This record gives sequence, C-alpha cells and structure tokens, in this order.
Amino acid sequence: MSTEEKPAAAPRSLAEALRGRDDASLAALLRSRPDLITPVPTDLTQLATRAGTRASVVRALERLDRFALQTAQALAVAADPATYGELLGLLAGDEGDPAVAAALPHALGTLREQALVWGGDDRLRLVRTARELLSPSPQHPSPTGLGPSVQEATAGMSPGRIQEIVTAAGLPSTHDSVSAVASLTALFGDRTRMAALLDEAPHESLEVLDRLVWGPPYGQVTADPAPRLRWLLDRGLLLPTAPGTVVLPREVALHLRGGRAHRTPEPVPPPVETAATHRPQVVDATAAGQAYTALATVEELLKDWDEGGPAVLRAGGLSVRDLKRTAVALDVTEPVAAFWVELAYAAGLLASDGEADERYAATPAYDEWLERPAAERWTRLATAWLTATRTAGLVGGRDAKDRTLSALGPGLDRSAAPEVRHRVLALLAGLPEGAAPAAESVSARLRWERPPRGARGGPAGSPADGGRGADGSLGAGDGDDLRSRLARWTLTEAETLGITGRGALSTHGRALLGAPAPRHPDVEPEGPGDKLPVHHRPAPPLTPLNPAEQATACAAAARLLAPLLPEPLDHVLLQADLTAVAPGPLRRPLADLLGVLADVESKGGATVYRFTPGSVRRALDAGRTAADLHAFLAAHSRTPVPQPLAYLIDDVARRHGHLRVGAASAYVRCDDDAMLNEILADKRAAALGLRRLAPTVLAARTDPAGLLEGLRAMGFAPAAESAEGDVLITRADAHRTPPRAAPEPVPEGPPVPDDTLLTAAIRAIRAGDLASTAPRRTPAGDRDTGGELPRTGAAETLATMQAAVLTGGALWIGYVNAEGAASQRVIAPVRVEGGFVTAYDHTADEVRTFPLHRITGVTELADDEG
Repeated sequence: MSTEEKPAAAPRSLAEALRGRDDASLAALLRSRPDLITPVPTDLTQLATRAGTRASVVRALERLDRFALQTAQALAVAADPATYGELLGLLAGDEGDPAVAAALPHALGTLREQALVWGGDDRLRLVRTARELLSPSPQHPSPTGLGPSVQEATAGMSPGRIQEIVTAAGLPSTHDSVSAVASLTALFGDRTRMAALLDEAPHESLEVLDRLVWGPPYGQVTADPAPRLRWLLDRGLLLPTAPGTVVLPREVALHLRGGRAHRTPEPVPPPVETAATHRPQVVDATAAGQAYTALATVEELLKDWDEGGPAVLRAGGLSVRDLKRTAVALDVTEPVAAFWVELAYAAGLLASDGEADERYAATPAYDEWLERPAAERWTRLATAWLTATRTAGLVGGRDAKDRTLSALGPGLDRSAAPEVRHRVLALLAGLPEGAAPAAESVSARLRWERPPRGARGGPAGSPADGGRGADGSLGAGDGDDLRSRLARWTLTEAETLGITGRGALSTHGRALLGAPAPRHPDVEPEGPGDKLPVHHRPAPPLTPLNPAEQATACAAAARLLAPLLPEPLDHVLLQADLTAVAPGPLRRPLADLLGVLADVESKGGATVYRFTPGSVRRALDAGRTAADLHAFLAAHSRTPVPQPLAYLIDDVARRHGHLRVGAASAYVRCDDDAMLNEILADKRAAALGLRRLAPTVLAARTDPAGLLEGLRAMGFAPAAESAEGDVLITRADAHRTPPRAAPEPVPEGPPVPDDTLLTAAIRAIRAGDLASTAPRRTPAGDRDTGGELPRTGAAETLATMQAAVLTGGALWIGYVNAEGAASQRVIAPVRVEGGFVTAYDHTADEVRTFPLHRITGVTELADDEG
C-alpha cells in the first residue's frame, strides 16, 4: 500500500496531536492561550509541554464557559481514554438530553482547540494536569460531587476484606484482588444487576445513599455502624477511606444518578431578560442628558482643584476626609464622587503635581480637553472608562492586608474590568432597541460564560472543613464573585456616564462599541439562530476594537451624540437679589468668567449663581476692573443690570487695592495713615504681629498669604504686590501638573498576539520542529545521538558542508552562538568560504551565515527527508 493510502495513525501524545494540526488551528490555540507564545516555543514538543504546565492549564480552565468546564469535569471522572459515547452518557444521562447532545460537539471542540483534550472521538484524553486538577480527591472534591472509583477506594484494602465484599454482593470469589475489584466494578456499572442488588436494600440504607449521591460523597461512621450502614459497607456500596470515614464509590453514584456526572448540566447560556422597554428616542435623550451632566461634573471637579487639590496620602491616594469634601462639592454620594475622580484620572485629566507637598491638580491635557467639542470630550471619558482597569467600586473596601482602599490610591486595578464592561455592553447590544436588561440575568449570563473560581472547586462539606455525616447536610455555598460585582458596577456607571439611558444601550453607546444596529423584533428571522425568541438569541460576538477601529467608533459616537446635547447659551438672567440664572449650559468664555465673578448656589436644569463681596474681589484679583465687570454683565444679561449688583461691584472695587501687601516677612503699605491706625487698633490684628515702619508702612511677622487672609477676615480688601510694587494678578487656573500620561491598564495575563506575530511564531515553531524531528543518517558503527547535538571534527564538518553544497542536501547541525547558547538547526548549505558557511536556515526560515568554528558537528538527514 502506498504512503497516500495509509490511514493516519492515532496520536500517541499531545505533541503528536499538535503536529497534525494546520496553521489555522495552531493560531487559534495561541490566540486563546497567549501565555504559550511568551516566549515563542522552539518546537511543537516544547509547545505541548508548556500547554500541560499547571499555571497554563489553570489559566485555560478559568476561561472556559460553564458547559465546556462541565465537559472537562466529566472527562476527569471518565475512563482514560474515553469514547465520545461515554462522555455523552456522563453529561446527558441514561435518558439522554437533546440540548446536551447538541451542545457537546462545540464544547469538545473548544477543549480540543485549547489543547486541553486530544485524541479522536474513540480515544478522548484530558491532558494529565487538567485531570489532576479536576479529578475527585478528599483534599479537592470534584464539582460533580463524585468520589473515587472502586479501584481507587480499595487500593489499600486487604485482599481478605475485598473477597468478603465480593461474596456479600453475590459475586463468585476470585483468586486475587485485581480480578475481585474488576468484578465489583463490573457489577456497579451494570444497570440491571445494580437495580436487583438495590431492590434488596433496606429503605433506611437507600435513604443514606440518597443523601450522598449528589455529593459530597464522604460521610462519618462510628466504630459500630448502624444496621443501615452495615448493610451498605458489607456490599461495598460504601467503602472506608480512613478511620471513621466512608465514601460512596463513583460507579454506585453514577448508577443512582442515571449515569449523569452533573446534577444540572447547563449546555445553553441563560438568556438576558428584559426588565423594561422604552422608546429609543427616550433612551437617547436620557443618555445625552447624563452625558452632559458627566461633562459638567468633571469640569466642576477639576475647577474646584484648579489652585491645587487635596494632598496625596503618604501611601498614595485621596484621604477619606478629602473624598467627603469632594462629594459635598459635587453634591453626590461618596461612591459616585470616587467614580468621577477615578474617571478624570483614567482620562489623563487629573494627576499628582510631584511637588514636595504633593497635591492633586488638573493636567495640561485638561486645558486641551476643554477646547474640544462637547461630544468629543464625552467620547474621551467613555473610552477611558471602557479600557481602564482601575475600579472605583472597590473604594472604601479592604485589601488583602486589611488596609482601606482609597480613591486614586494603589490596589484598585482589576484586570478583568475592561473585559467585563465590554461584555456587559455587548449583551445589551444584543437586546432590541430600547430594552433594559434585568441586572441579575446579566450577572447569571456572565457566571455561565466564566464560572467563578468557587464553581471549579468542590462543594462545601468536604473533610477539609469537617466533612459531612452520612445523615448530615450540605454546607454553605460560594459567596459573591468579582465578575458579578463588576457587572453591577458596569450597569450603574454606564448609566451615570450616559452610555445607557434608562438602563438601555443608547444609539451613541452602540456606536462607541462598534456594534451593528439591532433588528426590530418584528423583522423576519434571517438564520437558524434567529428563530429563537429575541431574548434567547446569543449576543453579537463583539470584540474589543483596535486603536484605528476605536477612533472610527468614537467619531461615529460623537456624530450621533452632538445633536442631542443642549446648545450652549451666551446669556444669563440677572436678578435683583444679587443672583444670576443660567437657563442652560453656557459658552466657555462666559462660563469661565462668571465662575470667577460669582459662586454657584444651585445646579440642575438651570444654574443659579450668587454675587458676593468675596466673589467680586476674586474677579478683581484676577485682573478685571470695575468697568470690565459692568460691561461684561451688560453684554451677557437678557435683563438690565440690577442696581444692588452695580453698587456691590463699585463698593468692592473702591476698596480693592487700597492696601498693598508685599514680602518683608510681609508688609502693608497704604497712603492713608488713618486706615493703618485703624488696623493697628483692631484687636483681631494682634495675631499678625504688626508694627509701624513708617507713616504709610506696617511690617508683619506672618507671610504675605497669611497677612492677606487676616486682613480680609477683618473686612478689608487688600491686594498683593510684587517685589517691584506691581499688583499681582491671581488666576483660578494657574496651577497645573507637569505633563502626565494617563495610567496604563494592568493587563490580565499576556496580551493576545496579533496576526503578524502569530504567523512568525508558527513559522518558527514549525521550523524548530523540523530540526528536532528530522531523521538523521547514522554512520555505520556509530550510535544514535538520541537527540543530543551532533559532534564531529573540524575536517569532517568542512567536508560534509562542501559535499552538501554540491548535492543541494540538507544537514542537521549543532550550533553555539556568541552568548554560549546551544541549539540544533536544519540548514541547506549554499556556499562555504573564508571560515563561514552561508545556508538557508530552515529553523529561522531565512538565509544566514554561520562561523564554522561555532558548529559543534554535522549529520546528514535521512534520504526521505533530504
């Protein structure tokens, strides 16, 4: 029979199974398990070894959905190897389950793609490390609730006791323990004979089995067991594992379960249920309102910190007191304030200034951000939130060392946050327009797609936590998991940020994700999956966008959001009670100057500003004159300037700068010596340490800033001056940090390789595999090197190289590079001269030049590989 007609041999190892894959399959493996490519393996044997390491297998198991994980758990309790039919029986049971049968090929394909399972359908093998992690043991119970097999449970039992069990079970005695255990295993696996045996069992004994059948399979017994337990022990239906502890054998449990490894197989993901439905126009309008509020809140936060925000704690972050003050200033709760602070930090608008007395302040990027259109400013905040690993919801919690987690402090990064945010929004994108999901159904879907760690371990009640009596009950279940909390925070934060409105994904939020427009529920189905009710259909397979795609998506989102945002106004309404009403958002120059001239009294649909002597003085300190302020108000008020406001401005301006404060330690000078006499006579000036230096000059012990504050507290309106005697102008936006980059997200494991890296890595692995597996010609009388580097003399190496140049043959060489690292390569020599050989290196897939003195030896390849 020719080579083409020979059937492909079944792989004998994972490395052989990988060797039989095509490049697309290897690329899928490396894409789903990127840790395998860091660094690039030298050949497929090393790739298989790395794929079987404990750390890599644990990472792969943690990324399986619930049914794929249940499939792996079923294989861990099946025979090794198992057939496809046996695996289907463990998952679907004796009665069969059409949903399990339909979902199993995809789940098994996932396990094969990720190199957790290899072999054909007649010889399915779970990789050894995965079997060790998922197999039942007293220390690590299986989530299936199954115990050890009869063979494992009787491993330390005396031959006489085994023969007694065989006899009591109605089986003929055997000559050795191995055949006796095999006979007992065959009995427990035979449905008909087991049914007959259990028909003879007392009712109380069956009740004991019912309490153990779904796990944990271990129970406690006394030295003198009750008759109901004795009947089970005599027939091997319960087997002792330690003094006072018994276990239900796996084969018995499977019979009682009807062949099922899991109590509740979950082949289909739970649907995302709709809690409410709104008109898309209402959703978009609500989301746009929230987006405008988000922009206003971030501006207000950073404007409040313009002159230097709160101090940075020694351990990093914002103190609890400063967070409370920020919450009061923004008129929000502390968790919401923490969200806004973290969002501004993630967007690169806020950072520490790096000074000796380190404080938080706006960055230069904030000024650039303010100049952008409102919709573009929003997309920057939204994309920063989508990709940030810092999680504001953790603020106020405790870390592993029981230290409080503070806003802007360390310990808030959670690598899973971007993935969960993106997945939650993708699930929302899969619902009809205007549909708001039920929060618990979203969490349930995420728990199915990525079961929490507790779902991978054994159920509570194992011997490690005190066990469970044969008549006892199960312990407590697992607590809440991080991904569920991240999902809840995502729904809340997306609403706060304006990506969703009334719980439903907005049109501009959908564009930000790059999601296609949803079909209306009444539209005719286009494919088999569309025949399901809309809330049962799978969410679109959205993946995070690359930078170019994200830029396009941001532009589309900004274009959709811009018409929905309120148009900025260029006027206010002045009132006689020294207030001004802004009936909507104000244009930038008007908002900036009004924010200096007046204090914000209330916010909402309209913002109310109040004019006070202090706020007018603040505008004068910023370099404005009384005439400037009168002209500004007259130009931007739809109502006449009230007389009380004009009087207030003129009165403060008349007194402003009459006193001059400079640096001595500090001094006060004034042309009116009567005013200086008044200051010296005031008891409140005692703390300033004033003394007269000249009729128009007072010196003070305090610094200029303290002297300014003290005189203002006494009711005066002093102005600061420079060493040259000029009045200093202070601006609210004077303090900025040096240029700061936004914090980098903390990745969850190695990044997913791009197509270029995958192509190069696969080519290198294939070439290395060729070098390590190519047959070598062994000269007569020499022994095979067994995979070690070839060793030949310099003359023989040179002669073999020259001969290969003439014949065009390929050689296997050992090579030591300049760093002393040894490797083996397959080369096709092209030219030998000057102590160098130029050859095509199959391992590197390129033409290279090798110094002959670094080649340890050379061997010809076998004829069929040459």
